[in-house]
Amino acid sequence: MTSRRLPAYPLITCDPGFSIWSRSDLLTDAWPSHWTGYVRGSCIMARVDGVAYAVMGPCAERKAEQRSRQILPTRSIYVMQAGPVELTVTFLNPLLPEDLDMLSRPLAYVILGARVTDSKQHTVQVYMDVGGEWATDTGEQDVVWARPRVKGIDCMKIGTASQRVLTRSGDNIRTDWGHCWLAVAADGRQQTTVQPDPEMRAGWAANGRLADEDDQNMPRSAFMNYPKMGAAIDLGAIASKTVEGTFIVAYEDIWALEFMQRRIRPYWQRAGMDFAGLLKDAIARQATLRARCEAFDADLLARCEAAGGADYRDLCAASYRQAVAAHKLGVDFDGSPLFFSKENFSNGCIATVDVTYPSAPLFLLVNPTLLEGMVTPVLQYAGSPRWKFPFAPHDLGCFPLANGQVYGGGEATERDQMPVEECGNMLLLVAAICQVRGSAAYAGGFWKQIAQWAGYLQEKGLDPDNQLCTDDFAGHLTHNTNLSIKAILGLGAAAKLAGQLGHAGESASWRTAAEGMAKQWLSMAADGASYRLTFDKPGSWSQKYNLVWDKLLALGLFPLSVARAEIASYLKRQNRYGLPLDSRKTYSKNDWILWTASMAERHEDFQALLQPVMHWLEEAPDRVPMTDWYDTVSGKQEGFQARSVVGGMFIQAMAASPAFSTKAAKA
Repeated sequence: MTSRRLPAYPLITCDPGFSIWSRSDLLTDAWPSHWTGYVRGSCIMARVDGVAYAVMGPCAERKAEQRSRQILPTRSIYVMQAGPVELTVTFLNPLLPEDLDMLSRPLAYVILGARVTDSKQHTVQVYMDVGGEWATDTGEQDVVWARPRVKGIDCMKIGTASQRVLTRSGDNIRTDWGHCWLAVAADGRQQTTVQPDPEMRAGWAANGRLADEDDQNMPRSAFMNYPKMGAAIDLGAIASKTVEGTFIVAYEDIWALEFMQRRIRPYWQRAGMDFAGLLKDAIARQATLRARCEAFDADLLARCEAAGGADYRDLCAASYRQAVAAHKLGVDFDGSPLFFSKENFSNGCIATVDVTYPSAPLFLLVNPTLLEGMVTPVLQYAGSPRWKFPFAPHDLGCFPLANGQVYGGGEATERDQMPVEECGNMLLLVAAICQVRGSAAYAGGFWKQIAQWAGYLQEKGLDPDNQLCTDDFAGHLTHNTNLSIKAILGLGAAAKLAGQLGHAGESASWRTAAEGMAKQWLSMAADGASYRLTFDKPGSWSQKYNLVWDKLLALGLFPLSVARAEIASYLKRQNRYGLPLDSRKTYSKNDWILWTASMAERHEDFQALLQPVMHWLEEAPDRVPMTDWYDTVSGKQEGFQARSVVGGMFIQAMAASPAFSTKAAKA
């Protein structure tokens, strides 16, 4: 867990459309917002002995005093003091990676617990509201609301009057089809209503009552008198023990994605469950899920701390939900999972290969099925008549429509493609999946593509021509040494897979080629005590983060002296907030810094590279869900936010797992 100051704090984080954050250190200081920055008006209040306190959002004259804040992989926990009562507010997102039905649920629990701190008895009521803007792209859209009848549940839902289901794609857009729900157990303690928020909040703060009737003035703009779904729970007279009330906030989007022109259901619907069934099951299993989340959090963070120390553990705690919630989990027609990322504030692409690549360590660590859900659709697309190039694609479209590559030349030309980058990425990702599985069978199912891409890297990979790599924001680069490393290791990984699958000829040929390329790289890239950014630029340097796979996949293509020399040079080149990406600029990417740090043999060197990132985490001037691209001198965001690539922070923990702990690099 981490109590550190973060750039932003995850509250309700399920998928790119349903991702709500707090951008202030005190929960009461600002309204929560979507990861894109659009405000998602929501208020939490508590009445203690008839006195109202704001708990989330500036929604009451008195504010509960925030005492602590903890961010864990599946939970954000705030402890606050409201007069003589201590309130614990838990935002619980059951993103359990081994349970895909649960992980795919667009649902979160907001649990308010109250206990007295003065040994006296006090009455406590709690309240939460959720606004129409939660179901819009922009709040000017008209919304309508309803009160479905679900046995044992008091619930409301709100959505746009004009449902544009999967009709748009893009980056800075929000889901505006389906419905946002607010639900509580119908146990006699609850009140619910739909009313304009100023009157509803003021009335409940004054007398603890919600209106007996719902507002009927619809459809209307979500910004016109701000229609809100409001729910209140009477916790009664609190004395010696903690009493809790739970609000469920959920988003029913009906259809999750498109994949090759066919609509895809959310994974949780694969057995035919409807939304009423989802809510009933969520309430029935709340205690069990909470215990499972607590156990998962404890186990994952213990593994991270053992691998990299307490600071590293905290970084991973801050990264988990962001990495998972930048994906949408759907189910294909054959029941297989489709786990598609969105390039948040990058270009909005869906299933981008060079976004999957940096995020992979988390999913290799917690459940490789999720990584297969990212990689398999790309392999299927590349094997279809749609894809006519000898290299791997960059993406599958623009979120949420995975209908074919849109980046660069798309399916039409080789303009602005990333041929060496994506071939290397795909081969390394497939090899990593096979290593975790303990079998190369997965690669065998796509051998035609793998063999084609290995051949491409053998021909084009040693000295890449003028092309983009995953760091495309830095522009085209010729003779990129780090990209060359990726090509060499990708070819070596293909050779290893070929040997495991009985393709002896290809295995020997590719291995021989990879070894020869690695030897040439050593002489071509050498620059005194370290290695160049490009083969043709003496005095240049760059992070060689791709080199980490030589150790992780036990390929043994590069001598250990390369990583040792690079780490020694990096330790001299750091700025306050981290190691620059290369010698051209002072900006960097924190995911790559962690990959680079994981190559260090000494714990002290890993910590030396980690600590500037931790300084940045606590001092970042831009209050947004964690960016991965920022300036290492000023700490200012260069671009990107809320992206899945922070899953790369888990590489040190992944490297310590049994599947990747073998060290086979040559001395």
